[in-house]
Amino acid sequence: MQDRTASDHGHWAQALIQGRHSTSPRRLCAPGPDAAQQQLILAAAGAAPDHGRILPWRLIEVPQGQRDQLGVAFAAALLERDPQASAEQLAQAADKAQRAPWLLLALLRLNAAGAEVSGIPKIPDHERLLSAGAALQNMLLQASALGLGSSLTSGQALQSAPLRHLFGLADDEMALCFVNIGHVVQPRAVRERPSVDAYFSRLAPPPPVKASAT
Repeated sequence: MQDRTASDHGHWAQALIQGRHSTSPRRLCAPGPDAAQQQLILAAAGAAPDHGRILPWRLIEVPQGQRDQLGVAFAAALLERDPQASAEQLAQAADKAQRAPWLLLALLRLNAAGAEVSGIPKIPDHERLLSAGAALQNMLLQASALGLGSSLTSGQALQSAPLRHLFGLADDEMALCFVNIGHVVQPRAVRERPSVDAYFSRLAPPPPVKASAT
């Protein structure tokens, strides 16, 4: 019975993982996840590996009532990069804030100088990033298990002064990506997965040591 249960879980996990696909915000529609579904998705993030238990990432929801502010930040970020941007381009930049029914910003706390002195383990930045990536993947998988579409989106605006100011980022924080979740209004073509051989290999044994001449 135990072997059968393990097998069932294995097949379920495989189906969930292989069945997850990114859905762009343009292909998402309301309603977004309800309160109970949101809690499941957020709790899934907390199951990610976290060396040192420092919780190096956090999530900020952008509710519908604050989307206009985010749109203003997107437009300001575009002007920061391109002072000659047209009114149409600015409007398109601002519109990106309105697309996903449920929108979150993922932030990463970098390794601050002298962190060990304050009692926080000095975990390297790449390990912090791995933890954040695992948390985000957990969220996407949980959303998929709930029958929802999701995606991660980025862009140059993430590192802009207007966006950092809007979200109140600390000096040691960086914006990683937005998490977009909602119902799928228009499914996309399924992307072919890479073959295992494309990314898997085995460490070869070392060559034999040649005997030195005497």
